[in-house]
Amino acid sequence: MAKKRKVGNLLALAVLAVMQDEAVHRYQIAARLREYGKDRDLDIKWGSLYTVVQNLAKAGFLEVVGSEREGSRPERVIYRITEAGRGELVDWTRELIAEPEPERGRFLAGLSILAVLPPDEVAELLGRRLTVLDEQIAQVKQELAELTETLPRLFVIESEYGLAVLEAEAEWTRALRTELCEGTFPDLAEWRAWHRGGPGVDSARARAYVEGADTTTGQ
Repeated sequence: MAKKRKVGNLLALAVLAVMQDEAVHRYQIAARLREYGKDRDLDIKWGSLYTVVQNLAKAGFLEVVGSEREGSRPERVIYRITEAGRGELVDWTRELIAEPEPERGRFLAGLSILAVLPPDEVAELLGRRLTVLDEQIAQVKQELAELTETLPRLFVIESEYGLAVLEAEAEWTRALRTELCEGTFPDLAEWRAWHRGGPGVDSARARAYVEGADTTTGQ
């Protein structure tokens, strides 16, 4: 089970990861996050970086070791990672690798209420999604090929995983679309009928179906 972290924002983990070598100020932290591609791996809200750094320092994972000023620019506070911060970085990484957690995304939310759309429209929308997924897969493959020319595999492993996830989603989406287009999806005729509202359609059952409930079980 995931631990409750003193600073639970995944941006905090990325900050700790890029601060292992030397003391830096916040602008250098942001530059390193971009340089190491963390903005591709995480949904970084750059406006929250200052707060995350402050919270890490408050939790004892970073410490202030000085400051510097360039010309008329505001003074920049310099931080370095503490031993407690290194321990948190290692422990958190172990947890993320060893303990799977459900990742709820926008696509899953849409699938959970898929019945609100007629099946033929779903097939068309899935086709549009596949076009985008295929473009993303091609782009990631190109980027991965370029990265592996200059970096050891250890430092591009997250890109490999991202590619595998995209390819798996595309394969599953393509299979579902094929079922809808070829008419092999279970209860397809009933799904279409519910949207047409034709004769003999049980309106209560249709409403329950669209809302994701099963009137036969009361769930």
